[in-house]
Amino acid sequence: MIEPAKTLLVPHLGGIHVCHRLSAPVLDPTKPTLILFNPFTTTADYYLPQFEDKALTDALNLVAIEPLGHGMTQPKKTESFTYWDSAIMSLQLLDALGIDKVFTSGTSQGGWIATRMALLAPDRVKGIIPIGSSMDSESPQSRDLGCWDGPDACSGLVGIAGDPAPAHDFEPEDGYCDFLMKIGYGAAVTPEIREFWATSLKKNYSGDEGKKRICMAAVSLAERDGLRGRLPYIRCPVLWFQGTDDVVFSVRQAEEDIKLFTNSAEAKLVTCKGGVHFLGSTHGEKIQRELLEFISKWSKGRKSVL
Repeated sequence: MIEPAKTLLVPHLGGIHVCHRLSAPVLDPTKPTLILFNPFTTTADYYLPQFEDKALTDALNLVAIEPLGHGMTQPKKTESFTYWDSAIMSLQLLDALGIDKVFTSGTSQGGWIATRMALLAPDRVKGIIPIGSSMDSESPQSRDLGCWDGPDACSGLVGIAGDPAPAHDFEPEDGYCDFLMKIGYGAAVTPEIREFWATSLKKNYSGDEGKKRICMAAVSLAERDGLRGRLPYIRCPVLWFQGTDDVVFSVRQAEEDIKLFTNSAEAKLVTCKGGVHFLGSTHGEKIQRELLEFISKWSKGRKSVL
């Protein structure tokens, strides 16, 4: 039975109720712990297949964390936040849960949060695993390397972000769900997957409060700072998965980014032929196999090269 998602209050930004799901009611201190961050406007439910995977849960403690602007994670005092705030709040959640050392992973935006955690707490993050991600901002260079135009894709939500008029009847339109399914799953989407996320989006982003959260999530994505200049400060090993059919971030971008982890104990890019942006939907078995090998290798106290 999969554990239900829960919230814990952490102090960052004047208080944040952080929604998370654990793979067991009490985590096993003898197992490595893997933190999972979901992609844009999804929830911790994105990782339900991983929580149902006995090979993973037998080997690892799993903790799925919903970033700010997503699911049931709710700041008490602010409408504004960045990916750095999600990383800080996640470290505070680990403190509250009594978890010290972790591996961090995430799909798309989740990879940015996972990397920020390693930058903020290098003594706690033993390895990072970006999936279908990028370490750049939404820059012209990124687009030259075959990535999407993030600011244009987010322009509708960014454009209404500062509108003070109450929007009590707001909910994401069906067209937004279709857009998310197209860029995320591509041809791998099924009617069941589409219906699941259509229901989730309307539930999580309804009304004025929902509008504010999805708009700030879009602002955070479109206007985020890049990490490329900071990557030499990463000392822990890196395992990066990138699909060749990812329409958001390209293999060429990943190839350029992976080179910048110059001081990491290991920096490996795994290219998945035919893989889409939500890569677990097409290459779940490959990710599971390589991820378990990576964590087994680096959970045994190996130190970085510096």
